[in-house]
Amino acid sequence: MNQPRIDTSPKVSDEVRRTTCYMCACRCGINVHMKDGRVAYIEGNRDHPVNKGVLCAKGSAGIMQVNAPSRLRAPLKRVGPRGSGAFEEISWDEALDLAVSWLKPIRDTAPEKLAFFTGRDQSQSFTGWWAQQFGTPNFAAHGGFCSVNMAAAGIYTMGGAFWEFGQPDWDHTKLFILFGVAEDHDSNPIKMGIGEIKARGARVVGVNPIRSGYNAVADDWLGITPGTDGLLILSLVHLLLKAGKVDLDYLARFTNAPVLVNGDPKSPEHGLFLRDDDGKELVMDRASGKLAPFDQPGVRPDLAARHRRAGITHRTVFQHMAERYLDDRYAPEAVAGETGIPAKKIRALAAEIARVAFDEAITLEREWTDFRGETHKVMTGRPVSFHAMRGISAHSNGFQTARALHVLQILLGSVETPGGFRFKPPYPKPATAHPKPHCKATPGAPLDGPHLGYVQGPDDLCLTADGSPVRIDKAYTWENPMSAHGLMHMVISNAHAGDPYRIDTLFMYMANMSWNSSMNTGGVMQMLTDTDDNGDYVIPRIIYSDAYSSEMVAYADLILPDTTYLERHDCISLLDRPICEADAAADAIRWPVVQPDRDVRGFQSVLLDLGARLGLPGMVDEGGAAKYADYADYIVNHERKPGIGPLAGWRTGGDGRGAPNPRQIDRYIENGGFWVSHIPDAAAYYKPWNAAYQDWAVKLGLFDSPQPYLFQLYVEPLRRFQLAAEGHGERQPPEHLRERIKATLDPLPIWYAPFEDGHADPVEYPIHALTQRPMAMYHSWGTQNAWLRQLHGVNPLYLPTKLWQAHGFADGDWAQVSSVHGTITVPVAHMAALNENTVWTWNAIGKRKGAWALDENAPEARKGFLLNHLIHELLPARGDGLRWSNSDPVTGQAAWFDLRVKIEKVPPPDRSQPAYPPIKSPVGQGPGTLAWKVGE
Repeated sequence: MNQPRIDTSPKVSDEVRRTTCYMCACRCGINVHMKDGRVAYIEGNRDHPVNKGVLCAKGSAGIMQVNAPSRLRAPLKRVGPRGSGAFEEISWDEALDLAVSWLKPIRDTAPEKLAFFTGRDQSQSFTGWWAQQFGTPNFAAHGGFCSVNMAAAGIYTMGGAFWEFGQPDWDHTKLFILFGVAEDHDSNPIKMGIGEIKARGARVVGVNPIRSGYNAVADDWLGITPGTDGLLILSLVHLLLKAGKVDLDYLARFTNAPVLVNGDPKSPEHGLFLRDDDGKELVMDRASGKLAPFDQPGVRPDLAARHRRAGITHRTVFQHMAERYLDDRYAPEAVAGETGIPAKKIRALAAEIARVAFDEAITLEREWTDFRGETHKVMTGRPVSFHAMRGISAHSNGFQTARALHVLQILLGSVETPGGFRFKPPYPKPATAHPKPHCKATPGAPLDGPHLGYVQGPDDLCLTADGSPVRIDKAYTWENPMSAHGLMHMVISNAHAGDPYRIDTLFMYMANMSWNSSMNTGGVMQMLTDTDDNGDYVIPRIIYSDAYSSEMVAYADLILPDTTYLERHDCISLLDRPICEADAAADAIRWPVVQPDRDVRGFQSVLLDLGARLGLPGMVDEGGAAKYADYADYIVNHERKPGIGPLAGWRTGGDGRGAPNPRQIDRYIENGGFWVSHIPDAAAYYKPWNAAYQDWAVKLGLFDSPQPYLFQLYVEPLRRFQLAAEGHGERQPPEHLRERIKATLDPLPIWYAPFEDGHADPVEYPIHALTQRPMAMYHSWGTQNAWLRQLHGVNPLYLPTKLWQAHGFADGDWAQVSSVHGTITVPVAHMAALNENTVWTWNAIGKRKGAWALDENAPEARKGFLLNHLIHELLPARGDGLRWSNSDPVTGQAAWFDLRVKIEKVPPPDRSQPAYPPIKSPVGQGPGTLAWKVGE
C-alpha cells in the first residue's frame, strides 16, 4: 500500500533566541523560534527558574503582540482637539525637541509642575531614578491602584508579602489557602505549584466570592462576601488562640510578641515600645527576670511579662493580642452573617489549619545559627501556606485585612519555615531598611532622595510648612500616610481640580487612564479635555508613551511610540522587581530578538535621550554629552552605588558586587536571558534571623551589612499616627481626619466595613460588584491580541443563582446595573459558583470604538464593557460637606472592590452602554483576518 510519508520532525526554526516574556508580570523564560529573521512561534524555556518550560496562553500569543495592527508607527503630534485622535506623524528629533521645550522651563523654575506616572512598565527603579534626577516629587507607578495594601502591609509586618516578595514552600506544604487571588498574577508558578502539591495529596482551599481559576480546582471553596476577608481571618485567629494552637516558641524568638508596650493612656508614649538607650526594643528575659534588648545573645523572651517603670505598667504585645482577639465578637457565630460563611465552616477551617500546622509538623535535618548566636540542629516547619492578592487588597479595609493574614501566618509559625511561606531575595527587608519618601523639589536640581518609601511616623509625611500636600496625588499625607506606591488613580482628578496645585505637564507611560485604568472613566475623559475660561486645557500638556493605539493615545498632545517587548532591551533587576525564587536570587533581561519595522524606540532609551537633552545629572558626562548611548548601555554601566548595578550577574570580579562588565548582556543572552545564584541549604529558611543567609545576602550585594529583625505583629508606626490624632506631637492632622486616623490606623490588625457601605445605601444598592482579570488577559493590551480575543471577545456580567432567578433572567438577556455614581447596560450570564449577593465580570475586555485598530463593530466594542463606569475616585457625599477619597485610609490604595450596585432586567439594546463616539485611530483599522507564513 502507498502510505503518505509524514515528516514527524519538521524543521520548526532556523534559530532559537531566548529571552523573557512580557505578557504578564510572571517574567517567564521563553524560547523565540525564528525563521528568516522573523518570529515563527514562542515556547517556554525549560531551563528557566520561574516557569521551567511551562507557558500559558498569553505567553504563547506574544507573537501576535509583535505583529499587532494596533502598533504605533512613529512619533505623533496632536493636530485636532484632545480626544479626537487627530495626529500628524513627526520625526523623533522634532518630538524630542518639543518635549524638551515643555520640560526644560518646568525643571528650571518649578519641577513639581511635571507629574510623571508610569503603568505596568516593570522598570520602576529606572523611571523613578529619572524622575528623581529631573527633580519632581510627582512620580509613582501602577501599584497604588493594584496591590499596595498587600505590599505595604507585608513589609510593615514581616518584611515582604505574597507574589513578587515570596511564595509557598511548594516542596513541603500540606495545606494551601488562597484569599482573593485572580488568575493573571504569578499564574504559571501557581499552576505548577498547585499541580505539584495536589499530586502528593496536599489540600487546597479557596476563599473568594468567585469560583473560577485556582478556586475551581480547590478541594474546598468558601464563597465569602466581598470586603469581609479580614473578619474571617480574625475569627480564625480567635479560634487558634482559644485552642492554644499558636507557635509560642516562634513568637517569642522571632517576633515582637514579647516586646513591652507602654500602657499609660495619659503618657505621650502610650502604646509605644519600651526601648533601651540604643533604641532597641526591650523584652523580659525568662531566665534572669531582667529587661534585655531583643537581640541579646542567650535571651529567652517572656510572652507573659509585665514591667513597671516610672509608675507606668508595660505589657507584652502578645497580651494585647490575646485581649483583643479572644473577644467573642470574633467568634464564628458572631461573624458568620457578615462574611456569608457558616460558623461550622469557619470552625472546620480553623481545625484543619491547626491539625496540619501542629499535628503534621515537619522537621528538616539542617543545622543553622540564628542572629543571637544560638545554633539549632534542625529546622521545624508548620506546613500551612497562604497566598493572596488584589481580591483582599483593593478594598478600603485592605491594608488591615492583609495585615491580619500576615499575622495569622506568623501566629502559626509558618513564615520562613519548612512548608510555609518563604521570601524571595532581595526580601525579606523590614520597613526600616527601606528609604523614607522624599519630596523636596528645588528648581534646576534633583529631588532630595527617592520618591517612594516607608514612613515611620508623622515626621516623615510629605507636607509643606502649612500642612498641605507636596505631591499632586496627596501620597504620604494625613489622608493616606503610608502610601508606599503613590496614588496613580488620583493624579488626573487632583490635577484637574488644582488640588493641591496646578501642574503644567502630565507625562505617562503604559497607563490607559482614559479607559480601564481609571475609576470614573467618563469623568476622567472629561477632565483630560476640559478647558478653562481662556479656552486653554486645564491640564496644559500631556505626553504619553505606549506601543499600541490604546484609548489613552487620543488624549495626549505628544506620543512617543514604544517598541514591543521582543524589540527592545529591558532589565528585570534586583533593584526593582526581580525573578527570584525562594531558593535563589535571580534577575533577567529582554533583548531585541527582532528589530522594529517602524520608527519607534524603546521608552527607557527615549528617557535617557530626553535626560541628556535636559542635562539631567547622571545622564550627561562632565562635558555635557550623553552618558549612555541607550538603555542597554545604561543597564551595563550604571551603578547605583560602587559595585552595584541594575544586573547582578557576570560583573567584573564576580556576581552581585563588582565593576561593570562590557560583555554582561552577551553573557545573559548566552545563558538564556537570566542569571541565578542559589542560596546555600543552611541559609534557605529562617532568612530574617539566619546568620548564614544574612552573610550570603551581604556577599551578593543585597545588604551592606547583616540586618536581622523581628516580625512586627504590632506595627508601632501606626500607633505614632494615632498618638498624633490624639493630640500628641508637633505635627497634627486636620480636625476632620482625627477620628478616622484613630479608628483605622490601629497597630494591631482590625476589621471595619468597607467605606462605600457607609456612603451608598445598602438597602438601595444591596449587591456587591467585582471585576477580575482572566488568565488569558493582562491589562488592556491583551484584548487586541488576535489569538487571545478568541478566548475573551466579550464579557457578560455573571449573576448568582439567587439573583438570576429573582429577576427572571434567561440566556441572552441584558441588565441595567446602577451604582450611586452611574449606570451601565450589559449582557448577563448565570453562574452558580458565586457568592449569592455578588455579581462580577472580566476586566478590560470592553474597548472604545476606534481604539486598538479594532473594527468599530468588534464584539469588544458592542458587548464588551467596563465596571469602571460605575466607580468614582471619590465616595458619594454623605452630608458632612466633604468628599472622601474612595481609597484605603492607610495607603490610599484604590478601593475598586467596594462597589455596590442594584440591577434590573431591560430590553436588549444594540450594544452595551454607555457608548462613546468613535475616536480616530492614528494607525487605522486592522485587516479582517491576520494571516501570514513565516519561512518555508
